[in-house]
Amino acid sequence: MQVWTVANQKGGVGKTTTAVSLGGLAAEQGQRVLLLDLDPHASMSTYFGVDTDTVAASSFTLFQQRKELTQPLVAGIIQSTAFENISLLPATTALATLERQAIGQDGMGLVVSRALTCVRDDYDLVVIDSPPLLGVLMINALAACQRLVVPVQTEFLALKGLERMVHTLAMISRSRKEPLAYTVVPTMFDRRTQASVSSLRVIRNTYVDHVWPSKIPVDTRFRDASRAGVPPHLFDPKSRGVEAYRSLLKWMLKSQVGEGSAPGS
Repeated sequence: MQVWTVANQKGGVGKTTTAVSLGGLAAEQGQRVLLLDLDPHASMSTYFGVDTDTVAASSFTLFQQRKELTQPLVAGIIQSTAFENISLLPATTALATLERQAIGQDGMGLVVSRALTCVRDDYDLVVIDSPPLLGVLMINALAACQRLVVPVQTEFLALKGLERMVHTLAMISRSRKEPLAYTVVPTMFDRRTQASVSSLRVIRNTYVDHVWPSKIPVDTRFRDASRAGVPPHLFDPKSRGVEAYRSLLKWMLKSQVGEGSAPGS
């Protein structure tokens, strides 16, 4: 089982769209995909029609039951979706209280890693959507993954968020005792604007070895798919945004095999 985390310390850069798109396209290829929502805003859960105010069990439950994590408990939190090969472990707004609760508690940074170990034989790929804030939730998301995807909107204000994210990654990698592979994914690219073109150039020049060679364009079909509650590749499989994410998934799987770890391993 491979675990990918989608993270950035700036909101509004396309994290949830990236997580749902990559997960959906992997499911289309026959992989058993688990989408794990760790964001208190619960955008991914809302995408799939979950009422995050009333959901009985969620990723918050993992932290509540962290001393009693078992396969039946974790599997019982996971929900099936209307889409083949896609399961969801939803979030709730209660996640926002974890920072306060985590003070003085041991083992809070590895809860998600331990939970995923319980279901490692049930899925080929897990995609985690994390909050745009460095704290116990993002630490869990980074500690649990083998690959980090960093979506970055191609505008200058987003570049500072990327800088903070890479700094955080360096800190986490030191605690992991090994580097964490990461891929910077330029998003919301609009070739008609100088700001977008210039920002893309800065991203590629600054993070040379870690930037995906292409970019995700601005595409209103993502918004339409979200409103319909349908993964983008099923809502409009030929849209330019979906084609871009399809290219990204192919690139990531190819580079992953090159690193010696394919999904399902």
